[in-house]
Amino acid sequence: MIRTLAAITWIWLASAAAAVECRDISYAENRYTLCEVDAGVEDLRLFLRDADGAMLGQFSRIDQVLSESGQRLSFAMNAGMYHSDRSPVGHYVEGGVEEMRVIPNAGPGNFGLLPNGVFCIRARRADVFETKDFLARDPECRDATQSGPMLVIDGELHPRFLIDSTSRYVRNGVGTSADGQRAVFVISRNAVTFHEFGSLFRDGLGLPDALYFDGNISRLYAPGIGRNDAGFRMGPVVGVVENR
Repeated sequence: MIRTLAAITWIWLASAAAAVECRDISYAENRYTLCEVDAGVEDLRLFLRDADGAMLGQFSRIDQVLSESGQRLSFAMNAGMYHSDRSPVGHYVEGGVEEMRVIPNAGPGNFGLLPNGVFCIRARRADVFETKDFLARDPECRDATQSGPMLVIDGELHPRFLIDSTSRYVRNGVGTSADGQRAVFVISRNAVTFHEFGSLFRDGLGLPDALYFDGNISRLYAPGIGRNDAGFRMGPVVGVVENR
């Protein structure tokens, strides 16, 4: 019994020390990996370029740059759609510097399937805003990335999601709690529809707002569970930084 309690205590302490909790789950016959971040505590950031203006593009390159200041990535994920030169399609702010303005109008592809939204990182919180709401509120985001479509808006699924859709892809996105403290990043482990993906955030995770990041190129860096997805060079990336 003593050994069992000691083992449980060790596991709890190891979990408490981790900057990000990542785990595999199943929901409604689909498989996902999620990483949950306490946005009020952790150093959550966006990454696009290095100090010379060159695109970072890969998790390994971001980690290399961080290592120069004694830091490292503990989690990362692609975070928004980008053009062929890897520049952001929509609004992008990093470290308080805006690279791309907000795009409020409808357009082609998933990004233009309104309503879309903005993931905003502020002091001690992170939030998903629907784009028109974001423009009306004008929050001071230290980092922000616009993507689309929204998956969940104020507890409701995107109005154009079809329960019987046959469009299935590996997809990734983020959902946030109403108090901005809980940011949950999810990537599917099998192809899913938008309706299935949005339902996970709303019904499975209980999050009132969630935003789609991308599909097909969706990638995750979660060394704690052995994930370091390789592939094409990326545009915007979101990640958690910790000291080495």
